[in-house]
Amino acid sequence: ANGMKMDTIYGNLSRIIEQCGTLTAVIDGTCSMTYAELNRWVDEIRGCFPIERPQFVGVVMDHGIDMIATILAVIKSGAGYVAAEPSLPEERIRFMMSDAGVDFVIADKRYAGMTGGVPVITSDMFENAEDKSPLPSAEISSDNPAYVLYTSGTTGRPKGVVVTNGNVCHYVKAFQHEFHPAPGDVMLQYSVCSFDIFVEEVFTTLLSGATLLIAPESVKNDVAELMSFVVRQGVTIISGFPYLLLEINKLGTVPPSLRLLISGGDVLRSSYVDRIIDKVDIYNTYGPSETTVCASYFRCNDYEQLLDGTYPVGKPVLGVEVTIVDEFMEPLPAGEVGELCISGGGVSLGYLHRCPESDNFVTLEDGRRLYRSGDLGYVLADGNIAFLHRKDSQVMIMGKRVECSEVENVLCKCDDVESGVVCSYLDTNGLSYLAAYIVPKDRRRFSIHGLKKRLERYLTSFMIPEYFVAMKEIPLTPNGKPDKEALPVVLKDSEL
Repeated sequence: ANGMKMDTIYGNLSRIIEQCGTLTAVIDGTCSMTYAELNRWVDEIRGCFPIERPQFVGVVMDHGIDMIATILAVIKSGAGYVAAEPSLPEERIRFMMSDAGVDFVIADKRYAGMTGGVPVITSDMFENAEDKSPLPSAEISSDNPAYVLYTSGTTGRPKGVVVTNGNVCHYVKAFQHEFHPAPGDVMLQYSVCSFDIFVEEVFTTLLSGATLLIAPESVKNDVAELMSFVVRQGVTIISGFPYLLLEINKLGTVPPSLRLLISGGDVLRSSYVDRIIDKVDIYNTYGPSETTVCASYFRCNDYEQLLDGTYPVGKPVLGVEVTIVDEFMEPLPAGEVGELCISGGGVSLGYLHRCPESDNFVTLEDGRRLYRSGDLGYVLADGNIAFLHRKDSQVMIMGKRVECSEVENVLCKCDDVESGVVCSYLDTNGLSYLAAYIVPKDRRRFSIHGLKKRLERYLTSFMIPEYFVAMKEIPLTPNGKPDKEALPVVLKDSEL
């Protein structure tokens, strides 16, 4: 581990390789590799790099052992990876690679033309990797970028969050402190590479001596097939979006090997897990990409849901502080609503380039860095944090402020609604109106009249959506969140 410090990803992985070299590290649809075999493959792939010490390297590959080994090879070279799902729009992939200024891209051969004018190495070259001379170990520090993850920006263009080796190692320690992954655990690799859950799946597993199991694409779109796969492979940990938990909940059972089910990335409603909450440990988590995966954890079992039907997001993870502040950045007492501000080991380097949101990173007088999340919440009497909504999610209806998320919470508590989304639009006079998109539990018995009557019990008249659209399912983005741009827009002419 020459040049590899223990607060770096590969420094920690080197220790695991020494201790667990003969244990299975990764399994995909075609083969498996032990930790020692994976390490050798990483070195061989790194020997194919056209330059010894890149700064950023793009990765556009199908999920499999080669993809995981490529990402580790990039990190071992001292560079940060910029991963893009091949299913992303080609222009978005090209923007990411150009914006990050990657030195080259490693891509499966069929995706080689998706990266613009950036030099490309195709993964089929790895077949001759053993003929390459091994490269010397790179000097790596905790401040070295580990990856750049692109999130939506207020300017309409994605912005790249730069996360360091130290940030990732901090999060792995926090995860280990709470969930104790170890040899014998099997983590399902289900998430796309462009979201934090992928980081959690890969690095908390491999830096703990556990096994990473990559789900084949053939089972991802059918939760019954996915769970059958999980049963066959003895999966013990699954981390996913709330909508994955909702689909598992419909089955009413969980695989016997599963000990932990983690929800992140969006609001977790009690109705999403009510049939499985007594069968497995379920955690709700919270954290922006800018603070490395998760800033807080909450164990949902044996806890009453909040009044809006959601679960709290819990308490800060190890090495993190979450403060609720007012508009003047002054801390607020428990029970008062304010902005969630996060400090500690997860706060990233910030954005690749200066953008309006860069001001959300604040350096305190004592030198600590803090991230203003733009999320609102409050501290409950028991010390847990309740998440409410984004600061900027309010709309004006008939001169009164309305939170789409509040309407959505009430909608999703209705017994005949499986899931739902509430969006605001502008009519021809520029006035806001609400539209609700719902997936009924039983389309034949569903009554819009009955639904409105239930909403009237909890919402004032101006908060009830003007339009309701029944959907077979809510479309999701590649990151697993509701894709509001893919929803049909209900147009309103104010002159009618």
